[in-house]
Amino acid sequence: MNLKKSLLLIGLILLVDQISKIYVKTHFVLGESFDVFGWFKILFIENEGAAWGTKLSDLLPISESAGKLVLTIFRLFAIVGIGYWLWDIIKKHSPRTLILAVSLIFAGALGNIIDSVFYGVVFDHSSNQVATLFAKEPYGNLFYGKVVDMLYFPLVDTTWPDWVPSLGGNRFRFFEPVFNIADTAISTGVGILIVFNKKAFPKRSKEVETTQNS
Repeated sequence: MNLKKSLLLIGLILLVDQISKIYVKTHFVLGESFDVFGWFKILFIENEGAAWGTKLSDLLPISESAGKLVLTIFRLFAIVGIGYWLWDIIKKHSPRTLILAVSLIFAGALGNIIDSVFYGVVFDHSSNQVATLFAKEPYGNLFYGKVVDMLYFPLVDTTWPDWVPSLGGNRFRFFEPVFNIADTAISTGVGILIVFNKKAFPKRSKEVETTQNS
């Protein structure tokens, strides 16, 4: 995969990601959902933290605003590092599998960074109202935006049987995370690196095999 194809893929993912986020943000109230199928819903939530909604303030003795700023700055440094890695492997004509995976990870990371950096100054809040793009009174500041999530797949939504110890009568949902297109791209890229590791890193795989056989 050359640079042109990589940039095309990144641009396409960013376009779909941002269009879907802006549409949901400007058509849904926070917490509102729409059933596409029984096992697939559009559910509008906002993520102020890292993966699975984790906040640095939950882990470190810092305020929520400081934690949000640190997280956004970390993401900016991370995207620079991933971008350099992508440029380097393209320059070295690395395997297509590796370039594809890193392109997906870069696109997904950049998509969520756009939310974190800019959404706080271009949207007003979504609580009990549909947000306005380029609002006169935005809900936050630069670097303090919230990531928009909307893809929800409750593949199993049931209640534990009463005879199950401790869990009987409690609700059980399989696959509760709510995510977005950018998250999907990141997860797909990481999955490719794990599943097709030998194709992505052929030299490293050969070195490991040689070491094990010697």
